[in-house]
Amino acid sequence: MEYKKEFIEFMVRSGALAFGDFTTKSGRKTPYFVNTGNYKTGGQMRLLGHYYAACIMDHIKAGKINAGFSALFGPAYKGIPLAVTTAIALSADFDKDVNFCFNRKESKDHGEGGSMVGYSLKDGDTILMVEDVITAGTAVRETLPILKSQADVTVCGLMISVDRMEKGKGDRTAIQEIREEFGIETISIVTIQEVINELYQKEIDGKILIDDQMRERMENYLRQYGG
Repeated sequence: MEYKKEFIEFMVRSGALAFGDFTTKSGRKTPYFVNTGNYKTGGQMRLLGHYYAACIMDHIKAGKINAGFSALFGPAYKGIPLAVTTAIALSADFDKDVNFCFNRKESKDHGEGGSMVGYSLKDGDTILMVEDVITAGTAVRETLPILKSQADVTVCGLMISVDRMEKGKGDRTAIQEIREEFGIETISIVTIQEVINELYQKEIDGKILIDDQMRERMENYLRQYGG
């Protein structure tokens, strides 16, 4: 799919995909890092929403996402702009108007109060969660109790930008664990293997980001942590 290739180059040019030495939320030392917090312009957010929306629509057509889901949910904090820009792109680019909501880190005790903003969740709702990446599944496990505390909802899917293809808490991948533990399917715009395949020995703005050495480091990391 053409948008996958475009999205990988977009991440690089936006500084959201970087190579070097990093530590993930789960404490793993990694040679690459995806950080949607590095998107910082209106133009970048418009394109980011479009790529998320395009992937969602592809999976709706394939029958992997229920077209009638009740709302997009973005966990605080990085999930908030993702849910908003994806909802805008679904409406503007694909003529699909959807609800969105997100949580506050701390409940508000004045005004309308509560810990949720946007669409009010109701019993029986189906929610599509929007996140940046999944490494060990930590964020999902932290977020599900928040949703369940609001209403008896079902999370019909988890939409992420990059599947790092890593083990979770055990020997299975985080995505497999989330599926088996909660019955949630995870959908990604691209996988880290697709990133490697697309960027290996390829110049982006005159620079090769994945040369032989970086590819070896990334593949060694996947051999250690990959599922």
